[in-house]
Amino acid sequence: MQMQISRREWIAGLAAGTLVRPTSVLAAPSDRAARAHDWDWLVGRWDVWHRRLKERLANNHDWQEFGGKSVLWLALDGLATIDDNIVDIPSGSYRGLTVRAWDPKADRWAIWWVDGRNPSLIDPPVRGGFAGETGVFAGPDIFKGTPVTVRFRWLDIHSARPHWEQAMSKDGGKSWEVNWENFFTRTAPVAAPLPLLDGHPRDFDFLHGSWSVRHRRLRHRLAGATDWESFTGTLVNRPVLGGAANIGDNRFERRGGAQTGIGLRTFDPARGEWLSWWLDGHDPTRFAAPLRGRFVDGVGSFEGDDMLGTRPVRTRTRWSAITATSARWEQAMSGDGGGSWETNWISEFVRR
Repeated sequence: MQMQISRREWIAGLAAGTLVRPTSVLAAPSDRAARAHDWDWLVGRWDVWHRRLKERLANNHDWQEFGGKSVLWLALDGLATIDDNIVDIPSGSYRGLTVRAWDPKADRWAIWWVDGRNPSLIDPPVRGGFAGETGVFAGPDIFKGTPVTVRFRWLDIHSARPHWEQAMSKDGGKSWEVNWENFFTRTAPVAAPLPLLDGHPRDFDFLHGSWSVRHRRLRHRLAGATDWESFTGTLVNRPVLGGAANIGDNRFERRGGAQTGIGLRTFDPARGEWLSWWLDGHDPTRFAAPLRGRFVDGVGSFEGDDMLGTRPVRTRTRWSAITATSARWEQAMSGDGGGSWETNWISEFVRR
């Protein structure tokens, strides 16, 4: 017997993270091949017309209208998407980045937003999926100190003018206020990077493009092991947020099967540091806590707290030996707070 629930109950369940999608609500196949095409309709380059409320959750009815640009491409073999955006609000343009990834265990998509005005923060995700021409994604958030539920809806997705809206609820999904709407008009079928900002940080400019990679990885970490595995891989890395960030689609051809992941690096101008984030294709439900660091004399070093299974550790990565056609990346871990380090992954990059 199929479970019958209302759309309100479905959205509330998505927001709480407790609902498995019933067949009666979302009848699309849940296999990887089908999910890899969920966002095909949004690939490319777009002009975007926006309207948004000046004040949210304040009984305000004053809308602002403005334009923008968006480009979107697929990642993780179609099981993730990345889009880069210019938003021309009346007070001045800013950049924004969206990352979406499909969780095969829950059969749901997660959607994260990075605001270029505060690139040291990744917003809490909304989660959901598609039913016909409509996609619904919801999740908990905080707005001006108040717990809210945020909902994204995609409408008319296969039309010439797909429509996105954002709404908020203070009562767990019983009532909603739509506070932002976008209408998309395609200008090109293939995504191309948006213009870079003048004066953008240039530390990672060397990494833009396509790479072949040779990896060596220690099979057992912080265990006194000396057994290394070798494998090849690829990286496609693009500038986003006007050059104040870059994002890479990684593929690792390991013996047990190909693995994937997304590496995101954002620049925090307040501290003059880069944050390095990782989304693992094995568990695409969350970004790992970022490593922080900077480049000195051509070497980039990044460090932060991490977990090795259930064990707290420090992780450090370094970029070195950088030329126009090659680079070296290393990862090390410390189990004693940085007193000693064990290198456990070495990658040699050659431009394709």
